[in-house]
Amino acid sequence: MRALLSLLLLLLAAPALAQERAAPLVLAAASLQEAMTDAADVWAGQGHPRPVLSFAASSALARQIVAGGRADLFASADADWMDEVERRGRIVPGTRAVLARNRLVVVARPGTPDVSARRGAALARRLGGAPLAMADPAAVPAGKYGEAALRALGTWDAVSGRVVRAENVRAALVLVERGAAPYGIVYATDARASAKVRVAGVFPRASHPPIVYPVARLTDGPAAREAEGFRRFLLSRSGQTILARRGFVPR
Repeated sequence: MRALLSLLLLLLAAPALAQERAAPLVLAAASLQEAMTDAADVWAGQGHPRPVLSFAASSALARQIVAGGRADLFASADADWMDEVERRGRIVPGTRAVLARNRLVVVARPGTPDVSARRGAALARRLGGAPLAMADPAAVPAGKYGEAALRALGTWDAVSGRVVRAENVRAALVLVERGAAPYGIVYATDARASAKVRVAGVFPRASHPPIVYPVARLTDGPAAREAEGFRRFLLSRSGQTILARRGFVPR
């Protein structure tokens, strides 16, 4: 009878234990793909459940969260979409923090001329009449930063009609890699992740809002304990070192 009672208690406790050790679901900006994968591998190597990672444009992920999608962590490529999620009451208070920072660059295939230190009509002429690949400026952070930079340099009106609006920054990168566009606007970390393109120009920091990646834990996440542990790891010295290796600027 005692053995039967012990077995019954164990069976009743099993679901709670399984939930406590459930793998957290992390929704992260597409540009975080390599860095977040590295961090998840290291975290799992320390004996934790490996986070399940889902990458897309921050705008798409934020809309998914606002629509009621359940996840544990959200890492956005800008503050605006995190603000929207927070306004909808989907962020656990006190868990929002700056994860990393980035730079905005122009990429091109090898052999394509640089566009560095050019403004206005000179930059527009260098970009030429060919397509310019960038994430959709109407919603995606990388595209919004890109439009702001081109406006600050007096070039947006001349090139906006040739912009190929990709669903996220990695899709814009692929267009340049495949030769569908001679130039593209992406983050410095995206350029670093590709062996098929090179940096043809770096936008001045003052030409666009600071590129800041906030991270926060989401309400109703199914793996709150593990998600909080992974969030703290990302913000720790070890996590920041992993991000820095992929080219992100420390927070």
